[in-house]
Amino acid sequence: MSSHQMTNSETSQGSSTVWQIVGRFITAAIVLAVTAFFTPGFQINSIWALAIATVVLTAIDYLIIKFTGLHASPFGRGFVGFVLSAITLYVVQFFVAGYSISWLAAIIGALIYGVVDYFLPGEQTM
Repeated sequence: MSSHQMTNSETSQGSSTVWQIVGRFITAAIVLAVTAFFTPGFQINSIWALAIATVVLTAIDYLIIKFTGLHASPFGRGFVGFVLSAITLYVVQFFVAGYSISWLAAIIGALIYGVVDYFLPGEQTM
């Protein structure tokens, strides 16, 4: 393979990775928005709060996976994943203005988030 072909291959692979990340971000934001819409006591006030909450949720989930090996997904890891998902949804309100949720809403939201996430195609994580 020539160096020109390798460069084109690396460039297309890099851009597809960017589009995968953007796609996952948009899908995660949609899942979070749907969850907030259907969960009483869960409110996201603006598109910016939704975007920032999506980033914060993803970062918290990444840190949980990195340090514990557990994934905060209601269907991914059973009861432990469900509890982590509820806690994660609740904790985000301390980092994002315009995002508020009660403990009960976090529990209900974790269920709704898991159901919506389960039915969306692709490899989505919170």
